[in-house]
Amino acid sequence: MDILSVFGLIFGVMAVLVGQSLEGGALSSLFQLTAFVIVMGGTLGAILLQTPWNVFSLGMRMLPWVWWKPLFHTVELHSQVVEWSKIARRDGLLALEPHVARQTDPLISKGLQMVVDGLDARHIHAALQVDIQGYERLSWPAARMWEQAAGYAPTIGMLGAVLGLVQVMERLGDPAQLGSGIAVAFVSTIYGVGFANLLFFPVANKLKFLVQQQIATYEMVVDGLLLISSGENPHFVQGKLEGYLS
Repeated sequence: MDILSVFGLIFGVMAVLVGQSLEGGALSSLFQLTAFVIVMGGTLGAILLQTPWNVFSLGMRMLPWVWWKPLFHTVELHSQVVEWSKIARRDGLLALEPHVARQTDPLISKGLQMVVDGLDARHIHAALQVDIQGYERLSWPAARMWEQAAGYAPTIGMLGAVLGLVQVMERLGDPAQLGSGIAVAFVSTIYGVGFANLLFFPVANKLKFLVQQQIATYEMVVDGLLLISSGENPHFVQGKLEGYLS
């Protein structure tokens, strides 16, 4: 679990609640189901309207990455690629065939199989770059989906505020009912701005960073496989790939 992300979310929310308490306001006034439904429902509707289903579903599956960072095994893969280079140098490329079935990542398995099959490094690079670009084309919009949600939420919050004020105007003759309408109006704005800046924008930026990290890991493996297919010295392979570990 990413403790820093957990602490960041809790700290941000608590800062708002403590600030409300210090000003003498009741915490219960910040919890309005109507405002929550307007902001979250409207934002979700806007995202569904603009986003293809495969991108939306991937974006939702990526959300836990913010707190439970996926294991890209960059260090382990570095050691693995160096070990493959030693095996290939000592026993030949065909000796790597048993390692193909052990790979759980389709891209790495495909690349290693191409090396075992003795394909030219240029063809291996071209094929794997297509796969990496395909991953990027799907994962990057999925991460940016949360950034776009952050753009919609404040506007939907303003819509909720206008709806609340409409209720107030309709109930001017009944002062006892004015409070709920005013509460929805202001809390909707708080929800829109709060969700955008305390959740959606940070989630988007964290996911974009993680996608970049995964792409860099794939590129490290591809570079290693190209060096192996070219018969490079394992020490050279190790040294060149160490730059990715930074």
